[in-house]
Amino acid sequence: MTHFYQRFTGQVPLQPDGAEGDSTSYFAEDSCDTTDYIAAAACGVLAGLVDIFLVGSPADSALLPWTDAQVDKAVMGFADLCGWSPRQGKEHSVASAIGFLERTFPVNYDQPYAQKVPGLSSMAAKNHHMKSLAHAPDLAGLFFSLLDQFTGTSTFLSEGRLITLRSESGELQGGSLLAKLFCGTANWFGHLMSDVAGSSGAAKRGSGLVIPFYEFFQLCDFGSLPVGQYRNTVATVATKVFQEGYDARFGLTLAIPVALCDLSIRLLWVLRRHFGKGVPWSECVPDDSHKDLRLMLLLGHAALCLLDGADALIKSGGNWVLFILRLNLIAWVRLAWLVVKEAALRLGIASPLQKQLDAYRRINASLKHYLAQLERLDYDRFRQETARYQELAALLQQATTPEALNQALRSQYAALGLALPYQGTFDSFMEDKDAVLEFK
Repeated sequence: MTHFYQRFTGQVPLQPDGAEGDSTSYFAEDSCDTTDYIAAAACGVLAGLVDIFLVGSPADSALLPWTDAQVDKAVMGFADLCGWSPRQGKEHSVASAIGFLERTFPVNYDQPYAQKVPGLSSMAAKNHHMKSLAHAPDLAGLFFSLLDQFTGTSTFLSEGRLITLRSESGELQGGSLLAKLFCGTANWFGHLMSDVAGSSGAAKRGSGLVIPFYEFFQLCDFGSLPVGQYRNTVATVATKVFQEGYDARFGLTLAIPVALCDLSIRLLWVLRRHFGKGVPWSECVPDDSHKDLRLMLLLGHAALCLLDGADALIKSGGNWVLFILRLNLIAWVRLAWLVVKEAALRLGIASPLQKQLDAYRRINASLKHYLAQLERLDYDRFRQETARYQELAALLQQATTPEALNQALRSQYAALGLALPYQGTFDSFMEDKDAVLEFK
């Protein structure tokens, strides 16, 4: 039991063949070699080239029209589910679908112009999706949407200030608090779908939604960043970047090279682990419990971010709006997450979920180890030996008197070739006070 506990807790290395300390263990400390580093860097460089030449900025992106088209299809598909019945010739009109969703999911916090929001002179139709917190496609947006719908208010964040004003309140459907919460959430999501592809009246590519949590750049009302001949705060720069098309649709475009880098590294890791190192497929699941895979992901995403940052720096000419427009924030957030996670693992601050996954992994390895030991047993010999004991057990169950029980035991002693531990009869043995039992 102690041995199993040690294996379960990871206090001894786990070996597939039961040999402690064997260097061929699949669960030994994973390490990268030169080939792994080259493969990871190559994946990062490839993703970086895709980012530079195909993603670029919203103004010149080769992939943005494709992602915009996918978002338009999603909006029209959602409108169909909600009962959209377009006029003849408008079946493929995203503007018609957006107009239908705007009418179906109206909200009280949809003020697009500054004159409708006292104290917020910088808000316009092209940035109100960023300044209105309820329009954010994240948990913060859901919270402020429900708050505004229940209280009849509109909440805005602009240049470090939180602004709340009374607005016309529509009545939420539902006969209970839970039902109203559900209806409010559905109304929030439906209204987001009407805004994610721009407005129904936009002549060109309309202003969509922010990338999740991008709205909190409005809190950064500090700094003096060069933008042409002017200098702006971080909040103002972030707003100008959003107004230039850096929205959630462009965020999907930014995610393409990030996903390409991540998936290609994981695929190469699986193939090399199985075909190059002979590890079974069951042990080639590319999860984050493998140190070598984590290091490869770190290196690959670092290479992607290095190329992305260099491209943005060179082409921006010192203009921070142009710099961020060409910067892949999704890639940099992914790299930061990998760094923080690796640091937490190295310092022993692993998440509870990761600890549980590691524990299940050790349990699975221990079970495989003991199963391998069971497979090495001689089952035929085991059945032959246990058959005798089964016969004895049957005889003992059939014995109903002391004489029958004594006879059964004597017959088994004789069948096994064992000598009785006493001489003569049992009664004479018991009457002799100097006699002792001798088992041979």
